[in-house]
Formats: sequence, C-alpha cells, structure tokens
Amino acid sequence: MNLKGIIAISGRPGLFKVVAQGKNNVIVESMIDKKRFPAYASEKISTLEDISIFTYDEDVKLTEVLKSIYDKNEGKEGISHKEDIKALEKELKNHVQNYDQERVYPSDIRKVFQWYNLLQKADLLKPEETETVAQDEKAVKEAKPKKEDSKKKTASVAKTPSKAAKPASVKKAAPVKTGSSRGK
Repeated sequence: MNLKGIIAISGRPGLFKVVAQGKNNVIVESMIDKKRFPAYASEKISTLEDISIFTYDEDVKLTEVLKSIYDKNEGKEGISHKEDIKALEKELKNHVQNYDQERVYPSDIRKVFQWYNLLQKADLLKPEETETVAQDEKAVKEAKPKKEDSKKKTASVAKTPSKAAKPASVKKAAPVKTGSSRGK
C-alpha cells in the first residue's frame, strides 16, 4: 500500500494526488474527476500517511485501518459512505474495536469509507510485499557486479603513478571596509 503523495484538503471532497510543487502552492490532481488545480499554503492539507483514528488506548494509523478493510473485503469495494451511520459505525468497529466514539465524528467515519473506495478504484491499496520482494531481488543482482567493478577501478588506479600535488594558490583576503562609502 503506497499512499505517498495522496492528500486530503479540508473543505474539498475526495482525495488528491500531488503532481508538482510551485513556489507558493502545490499542484494537485483530484482522484474523482482528474482535474488539476493549485492548493495554497492557506488551505489545511493532510497526507493520508499522517492521519490517525482516535482510540481509547493508542491512536491507530489510517493506513492500518485501510489495510484491515482491504483484507476483510479481499480487495473488493467496501461499504458505501452513503449508508446509514449505524451501519458504518458497526463496520468501523469490526476494524478498530476500541475507537473513541466521542472524538471520532460520523463525518470522519464516512470519510474513511469514501477514501477506501476511492483508493480501491485507483488500485493504490494493493500490498507492497510482492513489489518490494521483486525490487530487493533486482537490487541484490545489481549490487554484486558493482562490487566487482569497484575492485577493478581501484586496481587500475593503483597502477598509474601518482603525480605530486600542487599547492593551492593562496588568495589574499579583501581589505575590510570601515565607515560609510558615501561620496566615494
């Protein structure tokens, strides 16, 4: 599950993918209608990796909750966020048994299931394990030849005679100016 670059903007529906970064803003693309627009620093922006759900014990990361929903639904679309709030609370209780019912509002519960369905449609919830294993294998195969190449380079460097190092030319420091430079 790679949620890097996926953000939520307060006051705007849905999720957004960071496309580019400008001087005073971030260019984002809506995951709903694929429209791009700038998100300014005055807007409240949260990355999905940083969002947590309040519990009575220790807060649970949203990524863990989304993974739990993904595993339970076997990678299929989950319950709609437009369902009755009682059904949504019951479903969330299956994934986060001890969530704080006073601090987790019904709108937050709706967002969790809406975001899950958006990410599932975009195929961003697939586990990374298979991808990371393949990348690790490639890295191991590529690392071995590089070690041999570095040995060859050090051997060829040792064969060439070394030249005497020239001392660096010493630059004189500029004189320190004092007082006003007015009228000069």
